[in-house]
Amino acid sequence: MKDKVLIYSGKTKDVYDLGGGVYQLYFRDEMTGEDGVFDPGSNSVGLTMEGAGIAGLGMSSYYFKLLNEKGCATHFIESDVSARTMNIKPVTRFGEGLEIVCRYVALGSFVKRYGSIVKSGAALPAVVEMTLKDDERGDPLINKECLEALGILKPDEYEVLVGLTKRICGIIRSDLAEKGLELCDIKLEFGRDSHGAVMLIDEISAGNMRVRKDGEIVPPLELAKIIIGV
Repeated sequence: MKDKVLIYSGKTKDVYDLGGGVYQLYFRDEMTGEDGVFDPGSNSVGLTMEGAGIAGLGMSSYYFKLLNEKGCATHFIESDVSARTMNIKPVTRFGEGLEIVCRYVALGSFVKRYGSIVKSGAALPAVVEMTLKDDERGDPLINKECLEALGILKPDEYEVLVGLTKRICGIIRSDLAEKGLELCDIKLEFGRDSHGAVMLIDEISAGNMRVRKDGEIVPPLELAKIIIGV
């Protein structure tokens, strides 16, 4: 296997090509947010928190393994938590990147947009929203018609993504509930493998979700400690 080559450096992770059709994610300690306050929906790095990389990798490994066991296709191959690395299958993103948020509770940007008709903390029926990964434009919301018109999604892929999102988030929500936790919202990302099959990619960590315990939001590192003990 050739030496790994850095091919992309994102907000919280670096992506390497290991050769042989295997890629690797390296989880850094940066977290998204603003002015030092964590926000999973933010499109900028807001803080650096020691231990965030290991926590993010540990939680991602836990949930990718669980989802694979449940028959949900993911890019996960294996991970080395001590090295903060995850080996993954090569995938192609939708366009320049498409993020999908599933909401069970009205919080954050949802309330900022619709606060005139919904109160913060209101229950939601697994509302699915899609946004383009575009920092300069604030990750704009996009609908089915635009996704297909712009060639980002093929016909019927929108329904596939919504169905997969609700199934995956339902599994994660149930797992959290068994631990006395309530999933409020979570951000996922999908891609296509070399055969065109849709699969879950990126990470599934405390940095991608808001979770409550006894009505209070659980801080990211505390959540990781509850889930995986780190």
